[in-house]
Amino acid sequence: MTGFELNGRKLVCGVMGDPVEHSVSPAMHNAAFRKLGLNYVYLPFRVSRDRLASAVEGIRALHMAGMNITIPHKVSIIPLLDEVDPLAQRIGAVNVVHNKDGRLTGGNTDAEGFLRLLKEQGIETHSLHAVVLGAGGASRAVCFALASLGSDITILNRTLQKARDCAEDMAKYTGRTFAALELNPDNLTKSLARADLLVNATSLGMAPHAGESPVNGKLLERRHIVVDIVYNPVVTRLLRDAEKAGARIIGGLNMLAWQGALSFEIWTGCRAPVDVMRRAAVQAMKRYAK
Repeated sequence: MTGFELNGRKLVCGVMGDPVEHSVSPAMHNAAFRKLGLNYVYLPFRVSRDRLASAVEGIRALHMAGMNITIPHKVSIIPLLDEVDPLAQRIGAVNVVHNKDGRLTGGNTDAEGFLRLLKEQGIETHSLHAVVLGAGGASRAVCFALASLGSDITILNRTLQKARDCAEDMAKYTGRTFAALELNPDNLTKSLARADLLVNATSLGMAPHAGESPVNGKLLERRHIVVDIVYNPVVTRLLRDAEKAGARIIGGLNMLAWQGALSFEIWTGCRAPVDVMRRAAVQAMKRYAK
């Protein structure tokens, strides 16, 4: 098979979110399908919050093989699925759905994708203090991953109750204590003063709002490791400010490749060509930048 022959046996996967116009996941997955000669195709689907239930039923009705789930649906999709695997249940967020004979199972590859990113970058998080911005699905996965490595974690979110809910859920499933604060300049200043690692798990700074940052660059120091899970643009305003301060910076494209590879393996049962997926994502970003 060529992987892109259009016929009735084509298996469809995709990414469901709002927005999805910025996504390089189609380029990444379709390159992997071509590499392995699989008769799959991967498409972006923009789905608003009020149409999520209909879209989930569409996965089943159209016999799709699976779907990646992104902002803002990672938490709200859970009650719409037939089953959620134990890891995704503990994290409280789903970023991948597998359709097997009409039964939809939710999983989470964000946490493992983040762990593989840290390992690839040689970052040892044990005994580090991490500040995580955001309390949504991506934040929950990052917090779960960091807690499994022994980090102390402070969660900051614009809505304090959501930060508290996230901290309580993570404490329940990891046995660790999480601090929860409102995301404002005063709390950011105090938290970053004793932080080693900063992770932006919000969508702030993502195209088309690439000039925005959740953090005043003056708060960043050389000793900080700054990870932004936003990958479009490749270098966000937060990362530019951190680099200017002398901090170590890590962009979101590599995490995207790792979580995507794990999703690919769930759908196809084949080992993902991670390097092929990473290169395709980089090339797609270059095209978008023109």
